[in-house]
Amino acid sequence: MSAATVRTAGPGAPVVFITGASSGIGQALAARYHAAGWRVALVARRAEALQAWALAQGWSSDTWRVFGADVQEVDSIVAAGRACLAEWALPEVVIANAGISVGMDTAIREDLDVMRDTFATNNLGLAATFHPFLAAMRARGHGTLVGIASVAAIRGLPGHGAYCASKAGVVAYCESLRGECRGSGVRVVTLVPGYIATPLTAGNRYAMPFLMAPEAFAERALRAISAGASYRVIPWQMGVVAKLMRLLPNAVFDRAVAGRGRKARRGEAR
Repeated sequence: MSAATVRTAGPGAPVVFITGASSGIGQALAARYHAAGWRVALVARRAEALQAWALAQGWSSDTWRVFGADVQEVDSIVAAGRACLAEWALPEVVIANAGISVGMDTAIREDLDVMRDTFATNNLGLAATFHPFLAAMRARGHGTLVGIASVAAIRGLPGHGAYCASKAGVVAYCESLRGECRGSGVRVVTLVPGYIATPLTAGNRYAMPFLMAPEAFAERALRAISAGASYRVIPWQMGVVAKLMRLLPNAVFDRAVAGRGRKARRGEAR
């Protein structure tokens, strides 16, 4: 169902299920979908804060629900998805947006825990977000699963090993899932944000070209999802940069990023 065709949210309006909805991209997507007339299932660890935010929007109570869950815990996010199915509806769109980004140094033992937590959230958490809905969407014959990757998936950046690897994993996983869903009516969309002005990027110690407001990203993301794009870099300028980076010989790329600032490690001042 095209987001553009929905006008007024109500009992019969389609549902979008969004993880990481308490801030940044997730919150912007929730606001944009609601404005388009969708009912929104809001998922985050901070359920009370999310509830307060939704109430502050003045939305009708039958157009939104909050499901508290920790995406890093498989049983927690699976339970949230099942609760949405049991208490509300089978979503038309599921957006696995929740993610973490922390710098790491492989020489430091504690940073291996950072890598574990990053994969648990950004990769396993993404698959666990889709899990409760996939069989039901296949039985219904339609639905859309959206994975939020990053341009950091294109090439590994110094100090960002966990995040870059996890987001490359998102791209590969969604590509695999797309093949598995072929012919079922279920679409898989991979969105690849560039630099978006969110709490996740606020502490970055390096230049962020084509920095985009989350609301602008949400607008373009809604259009891409509605159009059924299988893969979309937003903004498109970062797509061009990413392709150029991929084409650079390793020696040239390594020199280019040698002096680049690194993301703060866990517990390190930004």
